[in-house]
Amino acid sequence: MKKEILIGVLTGVMANALGVILYILAFSDKGIDATIQQSLSEGFFGKIVTLGAILNLLAFFLFIKKKQDYRARGVLLATVIIAIAVMIRKFI
Repeated sequence: MKKEILIGVLTGVMANALGVILYILAFSDKGIDATIQQSLSEGFFGKIVTLGAILNLLAFFLFIKKKQDYRARGVLLATVIIAIAVMIRKFI
């Protein structure tokens, strides 16, 4: 059970990272590193990470459809952890 949740968490984190990269490639005319540096300095990195989390929906519903509920819980847990990290980063 714990292994399945861990797989879900790792899937959620990787899906979010892939979503961030895809978002940057689709909507930024700069490179990935330059866009991340600019977003950190100008304070909109949290928005990029939040938009990148859209891919977590795909992973979550894929696991639900395959009846892998513990992995879906892991994806949900990863999404919550990322949301809390973005909130902390924004307010601190």
